[in-house]
Amino acid sequence: MSNFHFNETGIKGLYVIQQKIYADSRGYFMETYNEKAFLEAGLNVKFVQDNQSKSTKGVLRGLHFQKQYPQGKLVRIIKGEVFDVAVDLRRNSPTFKQWFGCILSEENRRQMYLPEGFAHGFLVLSNEAEFIYKCTNLYHPEDEGGYLWNDPTFHIQWPLEGIKEVILSEKDKSHLPFNTVEFSYNF
Repeated sequence: MSNFHFNETGIKGLYVIQQKIYADSRGYFMETYNEKAFLEAGLNVKFVQDNQSKSTKGVLRGLHFQKQYPQGKLVRIIKGEVFDVAVDLRRNSPTFKQWFGCILSEENRRQMYLPEGFAHGFLVLSNEAEFIYKCTNLYHPEDEGGYLWNDPTFHIQWPLEGIKEVILSEKDKSHLPFNTVEFSYNF
């Protein structure tokens, strides 16, 4: 029996994953990745890099992607709560330019798996959040791409209630809209 439940989101290859939690008076234990379980779910992935970030309420990171070296990502929160978003940039996909978002938190312990070919971003909803993710390709700073977090092409419905200000990096402020610099993957 698997310790993972893979829920496809309606966008092919994009999953919300719930792990089995073993809890008692001492705390809890859970697997966060198991190659065999992922293979059985049809996800033949090899992770080559792990990343972690810490952000405060209202920070929005994204929408990021790599052009020539696309990254699949397995993302989760170890502290706090975020609204996590994936946008399908696979030109040949029936869900091209569609987005999916969900709450990831230390309480719900969900993960989201994004295959290669997606832009990714998240908004911090709690006072502070620590975000961890595994990548299927190494980070190449010269290969970065991004779109505006509020790009009208995607119509992402960010949960902004309770957020006084969306806080962006200078790089994220400089992203252009999709219709200005259209980029997509040919797979």
